[in-house]
Amino acid sequence: MGCVQSFRDMCDRPKNTDVRLRLPAVCFIWQTAMIILFGIFIRYDSESSPYWVEYKRDHNISSDAENDFYFRYPSFQDVHVMIFVGFGFLMTFLKRYSFGAVGFNFLIAAFGIQWALLMQGWFHSLDYSDGKIKIGVENLINADFCVASCLIAYGAVLGKVSPVQLMVLTLFGITLFAVEEYIILELLHARDAGGSMVIHTFGAYYGLSISWMLYRRNLDQSSRLQGSVYHSDVFAMIGTLFLWMFWPSFNSAIANHGDGQHRAAINTYLALASTVLTAMAISSLFQKHGKLDMVHIQNSTLAGGVAVGTAAEFMLMPYGSLIVGFCCGIISTMGYIYLSPFMEKHLKIQDTCGIHNLHAMPGVIGGIVGAITAAAATEPVYGSEGLIKTFGFEDHFEHRTPAEQGGYQAAGMCVALCFGIGGGIIVGCILRLPIWGDPADDNCFNDEVYWEVPEDEESSPQVLYYNSHMHNKDIVESNLTMEQRGH
Repeated sequence: MGCVQSFRDMCDRPKNTDVRLRLPAVCFIWQTAMIILFGIFIRYDSESSPYWVEYKRDHNISSDAENDFYFRYPSFQDVHVMIFVGFGFLMTFLKRYSFGAVGFNFLIAAFGIQWALLMQGWFHSLDYSDGKIKIGVENLINADFCVASCLIAYGAVLGKVSPVQLMVLTLFGITLFAVEEYIILELLHARDAGGSMVIHTFGAYYGLSISWMLYRRNLDQSSRLQGSVYHSDVFAMIGTLFLWMFWPSFNSAIANHGDGQHRAAINTYLALASTVLTAMAISSLFQKHGKLDMVHIQNSTLAGGVAVGTAAEFMLMPYGSLIVGFCCGIISTMGYIYLSPFMEKHLKIQDTCGIHNLHAMPGVIGGIVGAITAAAATEPVYGSEGLIKTFGFEDHFEHRTPAEQGGYQAAGMCVALCFGIGGGIIVGCILRLPIWGDPADDNCFNDEVYWEVPEDEESSPQVLYYNSHMHNKDIVESNLTMEQRGH
């Protein structure tokens, strides 16, 4: 107990937010390490190297149009926009933390995709004949997926950590992601095209566990900055719309060419549409006078895309996609209304962006839907060859039945939860050390701690801005005051 108390005392020392040496050191050293590791391990694959001409001849490929680049690159660009624009702007709702939301999102993603190409490459793309990792456009998509899990985790600690802590969070997060992804997709042979389990469940519980470990008992001292203003909510809605529009590409990007990819896009498209209506309905129903809450519209409207991810390429059926979206719109919005306050008060989890409602719960629902849909698969519905192709019943898995596949899908969900929660607790302990330059409790959610922020323009004294919270008497008195100043 004495050791635990001394550790807590050390972690609760006064904060020093000067990262002038720490951040440049981490960025320079880690980027240098990336250059060295890429030089040792990373090479172009057969479809992106000059040997494509020979590869094409040896495999009887008649046209350059059959290069995987032309099948995958449009989806890659859509996913790339989601990572850098969608996630970044979704987190700009805080009134004084837009630089941190977009800028640190940029930092995490730029470092993360490099480390992800290495980590995922060692597990999935290592050529044992020469010991090199061979990368192509599909590796770039998977690296973006890997980074998405860390950006989800960032949402839980938004405004409460330093950029150095975010780099550490990303380093460990991507390492854990690569391991759990390998176990789920390769060893268990679970299917998870849209990443409900591998990306969203892992990323959300990783971030929530870190937030629990970094709990700030005096965070209410920064409550003045924890809300939004009109223009910050509009910027966040830009992120929502980018994510909403491109989510079909996210869930279908690495699905099987042909019907699997086609089906994944349709299922996601329908689930998202259904979620919007139910999220708005619940938001209006539980708010005074039926007014909509922008927090629900920015986040809960995306929950259907998360939940349909695992089963996106399965025969979920169009009405099934609508049901998934319908249920998630209700559950996610209710989570923002009731569950988030409960978690902060009783579980000591301060979830800035509400990732438990957008990613964690819908991710678990997605894993459950995927397990049930897989277990219920039949040959009359999929066809003999379609069943084999959809679930990969080939080679070592050729004797697996749909019922067994459903069990392995459920096991994959358990793995994602264990890695997310366990990994988050361990990394949270590391991030509690007083060496990372994190802000004090009374200075969170403030860009001025880590950014050069321009001064706000002074409002003209001749202009009166109407505030809906002012009473008519207040408005009249304010107008009289303005006229007197004019005289």
